[in-house]
Amino acid sequence: MNDTASDWAGAIRRLARAVSDVVAECNYATRRMTELATAVDRYELCPDRAPETYAEFLYRTSGLLAHEPTARARGRAAARR
Repeated sequence: MNDTASDWAGAIRRLARAVSDVVAECNYATRRMTELATAVDRYELCPDRAPETYAEFLYRTSGLLAHEPTARARGRAAARR
């Protein structure tokens, strides 16, 4: 009887982790889409062209910028998989 309870607990734990992963992925996708939609470079005529002045550079980088996770966070994410 104890094995059955632990099997159920393991299955529930795996299901909860899967749901958590899906929610985290949706959160990331929503955040990334917002960053892309509000990026100034998206509305430039030549977005691949380098800024001509420092003021233009500041304007183009004034939006949300994607931050790379720390090495510790990347290690934890890799260990979970």
